[in-house]
Amino acid sequence: MVKRSVPAPESDHVVELAGMTPVNLSLRHILLVGGTLGEWSAMTAHDWSRRVDELGSRCAELGVPWLTVRAYQHGQAGAGADLVRWRRRIGGCEVVVDPSGDGRQRFADAMQMLDLADEINEASVAAALYEPADCEPDLVVVLGPSTQLPPSLVWELAYAELVFVPVAWRDLAVDDLARAIADFSNRRRRFGGLDGDE
Repeated sequence: MVKRSVPAPESDHVVELAGMTPVNLSLRHILLVGGTLGEWSAMTAHDWSRRVDELGSRCAELGVPWLTVRAYQHGQAGAGADLVRWRRRIGGCEVVVDPSGDGRQRFADAMQMLDLADEINEASVAAALYEPADCEPDLVVVLGPSTQLPPSLVWELAYAELVFVPVAWRDLAVDDLARAIADFSNRRRRFGGLDGDE
């Protein structure tokens, strides 16, 4: 597991993503983790639409077919909030909005979806956890400090690359995601191995 924080940029700093293509990124699925259910329920339908459109458009530009947005932690949903899992296709990117902020409960729910008549292995567990996405996250972008892991992450910590972005959920901008992707594109992935491994 690699943990790295992306420093907050100067206000006039622009991330240069020229030359980044799906080939050199080899990035198929991003998991963006941030905000509590209370913060999520405070967003209007317009806020959600704008945020999903912006983030999904950036991923589509870079050839990333899956973006999952998940709550950092459960917290308390606002009064009358009806937070459900939903998805929207933005260009070539499928965006899944998942309010499940309790990683253990999400794992338990996924296990109940498995057919006991079938072989249960890493692939079948991952398929249940990330459905409808067809792959596990390559990159997990965590909004918040690198000193604490979100309780919504359980399974992802073994092989995904982690990038911590020190911004609040309400302040998230598409450039924050762009910086995390740029950081990922400069890494040599080890998939759980050590630096000395071949």
